[in-house]
Amino acid sequence: MATTAQYATSPTIDVSQVTTANTARDGSGTTVEIAAGPTTAAGSGIGKRILGVNIKATGTTTAGAIRFFISVDGGTTKRLIEEVPVVAVTPSATLSAFQTNCANLVGLILPGQVSSNTQKLYASTEKSETFNVVVYGATY
Repeated sequence: MATTAQYATSPTIDVSQVTTANTARDGSGTTVEIAAGPTTAAGSGIGKRILGVNIKATGTTTAGAIRFFISVDGGTTKRLIEEVPVVAVTPSATLSAFQTNCANLVGLILPGQVSSNTQKLYASTEKSETFNVVVYGATY
C-alpha cells in the first residue's frame, strides 16, 4: 500500500468506432480495441485508470447492446465484462441520436505491460450500427 498519494501523470482520450455486428458474448467475432494499458512494465503506479466511457450512435439505432471485453494477454483471449443496452432511436432535428455513459467501467485499471502482454479493453456492437466510443482515462 502506498504511503503517498498517486497522481495522474498524463490524461488520455481514446476514440474508437464500433460498426460490425457481433452477437457473441464469448470474445470471438469482430471486436475493436478501445483502450490499453501502458506498454511499460507493470509496477508501482504504472497503469491506466478509466475515468469515463461515452457511447454515441451516429445514426438510427434498434434495440441491442454494446459489449465490453477485457484481455489480460494482449488480445489473444477476451472475456465479457459489461453489456450496455441500446434503445431504438431515430434521430431528427429535435431528437438526438442514442447516447449513454458506461458507469460500470469507471475505476477500472489497465495495468502496464505484464510478461510482454498489455492489458486491453475491447468493444463490439450486437447490431450493424455505428457507435463512437470515447474512453477518458489517466496514466498513473
